[in-house]
Amino acid sequence: MAGHSRPRLRHHRRTAAQAAGVLTLAGVATALGSVSQAEPRLSVAEVKARVDALHHDAEVATERYHAARERAQRSERRIERLQDQAARRQQELNEARGALGGLAAEQYRTGGLGPAMRLALSASPEEYLARAEVLRRAGDRQAVRLNGIGHRLRELRQLRGEAEREQVAYDRTRDALRTHKKTVEAKLAEAQRLLNTLAPVDRSAITAEHGAPAAANRDFRRGELAAPRGGAQAGPDGAGAAPSAPAASSPAATAVSYAMAQIGKPYVWGATGPSAFDCSGLTQAAWEAAGVALPRTTFTQINAGQRVSRSQLVPGDLVFFYSSVSHVGMYIGNGQMVHAPRPGSSIRTAPVDLMPFAGAVRPA
Repeated sequence: MAGHSRPRLRHHRRTAAQAAGVLTLAGVATALGSVSQAEPRLSVAEVKARVDALHHDAEVATERYHAARERAQRSERRIERLQDQAARRQQELNEARGALGGLAAEQYRTGGLGPAMRLALSASPEEYLARAEVLRRAGDRQAVRLNGIGHRLRELRQLRGEAEREQVAYDRTRDALRTHKKTVEAKLAEAQRLLNTLAPVDRSAITAEHGAPAAANRDFRRGELAAPRGGAQAGPDGAGAAPSAPAASSPAATAVSYAMAQIGKPYVWGATGPSAFDCSGLTQAAWEAAGVALPRTTFTQINAGQRVSRSQLVPGDLVFFYSSVSHVGMYIGNGQMVHAPRPGSSIRTAPVDLMPFAGAVRPA
């Protein structure tokens, strides 16, 4: 028995050793495979480039979201108006039908008999003729009311058709809103994921590169950022002479003061104040404080005033960036602007040449 047990034991040990070797090799292979398939580590510059691109894409989607939201709000108001009009037409139709029913009953009571019988029953031919004239006029009124009912029916059908089409457009816009929102959230999440791969010092350097809000605010309050009141000055692109700054009591000065007072407040996607803003929300709120109504999006704000060249900028002008016109700031003088950069940052000043310049507008 013992002689037979030893070989089996040796065979078991050999098999276990072989299995352990196979598992070890498999583990090494798995580890090597994991290393080879892992995402290559990006440099700080590469992360910055990708994060900038993602934030730009998110900003484009944000402005599209704002535009879709404006369309949805217009559709809601139009649907409400159409429904109100349809309700009024329905009420008018019901009243016209009721009046027509009363007229028909009266005509039946007085005109149910034939003309000869009515003449025979009349006390006099004059009475018959008078009744005949009343019935004729009643018939005319009936025809008018019938025409009115037909007209109201057509109006009611048209209003309901318009309301249904507007509802379809509204539903489509709501779908676009959800799509743009998901795009923004996905882009921002990916940007944050990339930032989280960096050391804290590198991450801070990237997020803080758009300016130093505290110093800029102090300089503005001392008047060092505003363009001079008179005389020539090289424009921010080095060409031509910049006009003098607006008067202190002007709407532009009020808009600049409002925007500068928001420095340090956070950028929040879709916010229009007063505790947080996005880029177009800040410019809209600033000019609203000056009594000028601006539309909500960068796409529409760039058409809300007089176009000006870069060399003719004065404080209060809106400056737009990228070919997609997806970012806006407010010029404050000396080649500087105040703007809400992007999520994770705060309102601050920055050079106008920080981003690709797309155009400028002077609101009126």
